[in-house]
Amino acid sequence: MRNLAINLIGPGGAGKSTAALLLAERLRIRAVDLDRLFAERARDISEYINRFGYEAYARQNVEIYRLMLQEGIDGTVVALSSGFMTYSQDIHPDYPRLRRDIEQSPATFVLIPSLDRELCVAETVRRQLARPFARSRVAEEAVIRARFPLYVGLPPRKIETMKSLSLIADEICEFGPSSATV
Repeated sequence: MRNLAINLIGPGGAGKSTAALLLAERLRIRAVDLDRLFAERARDISEYINRFGYEAYARQNVEIYRLMLQEGIDGTVVALSSGFMTYSQDIHPDYPRLRRDIEQSPATFVLIPSLDRELCVAETVRRQLARPFARSRVAEEAVIRARFPLYVGLPPRKIETMKSLSLIADEICEFGPSSATV
């Protein structure tokens, strides 16, 4: 079987970046955080968005992911940006295909604090407000309320992240393709 990339998608604060690092360490593979890659190129994400707009950020984010694929990401755990699966279909010429491939991959997992909407909103807001680049409580709550139905409606397996990172990694390994059970 092809050694697929493991894609972690979900809201900000769901634990994608941290889980990617633990999983990569456990599987002895590489971890890539799409937001960190973006920040390496553009420095501060919030500043970039304020200067050029969210659509420019989204377009560049898709382009960075596309370039990663071109270079080869098999055998890599990729933590995608929280909004990656929420972009408009016309944000980038390759986005519809990339999104479809991510959704259909047996190695894609939606990490989400809880499948209970209100618990997910409360926990996501709590986690996001602890970050230095957080929006206001009202803005964070509006974002997760708007995106929650999308995340839970995506085809990949959902993994609730209000538990230990070790249990999250165990669940990904248990349900992932053979490359995730190394």
